[in-house]
Amino acid sequence: MAKIKLTKGELKRQRDSLKQFQRYLPTLQLKKQQLQLEILQQNLILEEKNQLLFKKRELIEQWLGLFADKPVDFKSFLIPTKIITHFKNIAGIDIPVFDQVEFSAADYDLFIMPLWVDAAIDALRALIALNKEISTVIQGVVLLRQELRVTTQRVNLFEKVKIPEAEENIRLIKIYIGDQMANAVGRCKIAKRKIEELVLAGEAA
Repeated sequence: MAKIKLTKGELKRQRDSLKQFQRYLPTLQLKKQQLQLEILQQNLILEEKNQLLFKKRELIEQWLGLFADKPVDFKSFLIPTKIITHFKNIAGIDIPVFDQVEFSAADYDLFIMPLWVDAAIDALRALIALNKEISTVIQGVVLLRQELRVTTQRVNLFEKVKIPEAEENIRLIKIYIGDQMANAVGRCKIAKRKIEELVLAGEAA
């Protein structure tokens, strides 16, 4: 703990600091709770999306036999042209939210391609979009966890360091000032008694 001045001015400064810490701490604690709740909600969403991804992959596997019978080059149809997201603010931090993935029109000869190609492209595009959505949720959770770590550090700093330190400083200054006042009163009494003794001695002479 840094050495403090044992003065009335320092006492006021320490009291002002303590009030500021005590006023700011509940805001930090609320932010911490909001972040924890949002991380929990995002993890639930992530679990739900991963389950959906597993089901979609199972559906895609049903097309594998058709792919083997008549190989089709889907690559050009599955390249996203745009990934659209927006941001939402959670306890002062912006996290990305997935909206959609845009693809260019699947332009091919309907007379050459097998009938199942349309459905296969839609299924594969849905799988890609879901993967992008999961990646966006994970990115948001990472940002939230980083902010939670910083906020938790600040809460601990206020709770375990700043507030106890200010309270201890106030206690020490008050004790010192109290002792100084008591000593001053004692000195005044001694001086008064000596003056009275001198006056009495003068009167006796």
